[in-house]
Amino acid sequence: MNRTRSMAGKVAVVTGGGRGIGAATAAALVRAGARVAVADLDLAAARNVADRAGPAATAFRLDVTDRPGFTACLDDVEQRLGPLEVLVNNAGIMPLARAEAEMDEATARVLVVNLHGVIHGSREAVRRMRPRGSGHVVNVASVAAKIAFPGGATYAAAKAGVLNFSDALRAELRGTGIDVSCVLPGIVATELANGIVVKGVTPITPEDAAAAIVGVLHRPRFEVYVPKSIGPALRLGALAGRRFGEWMQHALRADTPMLDAIGSAERAAYEERAASSRKGAS
Repeated sequence: MNRTRSMAGKVAVVTGGGRGIGAATAAALVRAGARVAVADLDLAAARNVADRAGPAATAFRLDVTDRPGFTACLDDVEQRLGPLEVLVNNAGIMPLARAEAEMDEATARVLVVNLHGVIHGSREAVRRMRPRGSGHVVNVASVAAKIAFPGGATYAAAKAGVLNFSDALRAELRGTGIDVSCVLPGIVATELANGIVVKGVTPITPEDAAAAIVGVLHRPRFEVYVPKSIGPALRLGALAGRRFGEWMQHALRADTPMLDAIGSAERAAYEERAASSRKGAS
């Protein structure tokens, strides 16, 4: 059966919509016909994205670490735009450090932005969607949820949590009319990935990730890799076993890019922005 769904007129919220994947997703959703709330800690950035996307996009300030504020933001969206039908939990940060050198404050910030923000946003979306018997929550994780990258241990833990939370939530909502999807991008050419270079790997664009997000809204499914080739590669790796996978990762020097990027000049501006935000950066 063809389950292709139209986005025309649907109200969608994109967290972390002021830059990167979030900005590209907001623009793609507008092109698909949705009414989009571009939600970001940086209201000026959100307004810039909304202005470029056109009159179907509206900027909202959102700190995903402020749970009452997150709830109030969704209330405001519904009052101004209409019932929430799509939530894209995209906001995230990725400060890099060796595990033993990471400060407690940085650990807490990564977890509260990348994981707790997703949990709270999903919960609030479901509370709104369940009475109507329809809706779609898309949580943006990362291939780091499946592959360990030294130098980003807390980030990987948070994204693995996003994946498993999404899977459990999907099971809870089976038969309710509410879909849950998890999108797992590889390295994306955004500020978050500055200084990270994996030999032989070309970063995908934010538009590639946005296309996958809009695609899963049109044709719902749970787990989506960007690029698609990551999925089969991971399945083959699982069949070969952990020791082979670790050997291959080391042979390709895919186990060092985040470690090599720690403290690099290329990451300085991003690391400062992530660290200086009140509780987190989106």
